[in-house]
Amino acid sequence: MQQAQRDFTGFWSLALTALLVLLIAFPEHALASSTGSGLQWETPLQKVRDSITGPVAYAVSLMGIVVTGAILVFGGEINEFVRRVIMLVLVVSLMVFATDLLSTLFSAGAVI
Repeated sequence: MQQAQRDFTGFWSLALTALLVLLIAFPEHALASSTGSGLQWETPLQKVRDSITGPVAYAVSLMGIVVTGAILVFGGEINEFVRRVIMLVLVVSLMVFATDLLSTLFSAGAVI
């Protein structure tokens, strides 16, 4: 019984060693994640990301912050729905502004 168990352990050791040798010999199969997935929704999402981080989005968000701030300060009596829409525009403008500002400040590498 003990001899059979030792032979079985030797088999698994040999199998794992062979698997390790195959993974080292052919790393392109083990590192398949480096090739990119190419899913159908990646291109539209990339376009959306590019459009909300460019210079036009920065200018529009800055104008949105100024206009909505002025409306909230000098708007006088506005109903609740209009106030909520203005707040929504203000929040979206702040998000786009912050995204572009942070990517401008921290996305550059070392300059040599």
